[in-house]
Amino acid sequence: MLEALNPQPQDKILQLIAMFREDKRDGKIDLGVGVYKDPTGLTPVMRAVKAAEKKIWEAETTKTYTALAGEAGYNAAITTLILGEGFADRAASISTPGGTGALRQGFELVKLANPGAKVWLSAPTWPNHPSMVKFLKMEMAEYRYFDAATSGLDFAGLIEDLGRVAEGDVVLLHGCCHNPTGANLSPAQWDEVIALLKSRKALPMVDLAYQGFGDGLDADAEATRKVAAAFDEVLIAASCSKNFGIYRERTGVLIALGAADRKAVVQANLNFLNRQNFSFPPDHGARIVTTILEDAGLTADWKAELEEVRQNMLGLRVQLAEELRKATNSDRFDFVAVHRGMFSRLGLTEAQVNRLREEHGVYMVGDSRINIAGLNKDTVPVLARAIASVL
Repeated sequence: MLEALNPQPQDKILQLIAMFREDKRDGKIDLGVGVYKDPTGLTPVMRAVKAAEKKIWEAETTKTYTALAGEAGYNAAITTLILGEGFADRAASISTPGGTGALRQGFELVKLANPGAKVWLSAPTWPNHPSMVKFLKMEMAEYRYFDAATSGLDFAGLIEDLGRVAEGDVVLLHGCCHNPTGANLSPAQWDEVIALLKSRKALPMVDLAYQGFGDGLDADAEATRKVAAAFDEVLIAASCSKNFGIYRERTGVLIALGAADRKAVVQANLNFLNRQNFSFPPDHGARIVTTILEDAGLTADWKAELEEVRQNMLGLRVQLAEELRKATNSDRFDFVAVHRGMFSRLGLTEAQVNRLREEHGVYMVGDSRINIAGLNKDTVPVLARAIASVL
């Protein structure tokens, strides 16, 4: 039977990681992999995470299974972090293996409820989004999002495309820090999108992977909260990998908002999906997050360190925009300072990206998406000069 299997396409980012590791040059720069790195190139364990793990280790008495939905304390704490107060009566939720697991369970829930629903994705979007939708054999469409000529939003195109969404279709929205472009909707644009999707009777699904990495914890959740308040039904897939720095713990949540009198049925379906896919969700990362959010001192320290992370990325954005302006004698890359989150798409050709890798040891995805957090104050001018040399 196994001889009937066909090769699968390789993940481009994983290929890039392998190429970077094999490169023996000193001074090479990795801007491909999507993890936060501090100025020394380390992805650190946050102080509050260390302290929480110590508390868990000292108090833990069992490693038995948790509930199918995950621990109730985690689900409640992370839902409040994302949405604030006032949604408990509408929110069914499950703990998942990372934000990716939350997205997968969200798509599975849609398929259970409405097998014919079409999923609308931004162009471009995170490659795992279309990969999962295709694997589940769900119908898919794209809405325009990014204007490569201006390195900003194609908002007119976005509105035109979303005007074709049918009742019951699912529209996947990036809650903040759009991946891969870093270009976000303004509050007024969010209001317009929400009004349009309400008129089309669509189901919004928010991917919130970077809360706290853009403009701050509450500011980054503002759009998601607007969506939650405006619609009777909303799906939210969120990740703790970035803002808690617990990538390998695979800690996520899927929140399904609906009518209060349907919450028990929705929750039962979410539990069912967990049971079918992996039974009980992993608990260690969820317990870390819960321990931090239920302890005022740990919460304060976590927020302080997260703000340091955010400010570091903002500083790198400003520095890179300034260095590129100097190196190219143009304002072509000024948008880098305006975008938010870990990523920006620079607007380079694939040939220019290849030259950067071959001639300068600078590794980025072929569409010129870079991870801002892969830089530090010393490598920023090196990158700017390298980019200028291939233009």
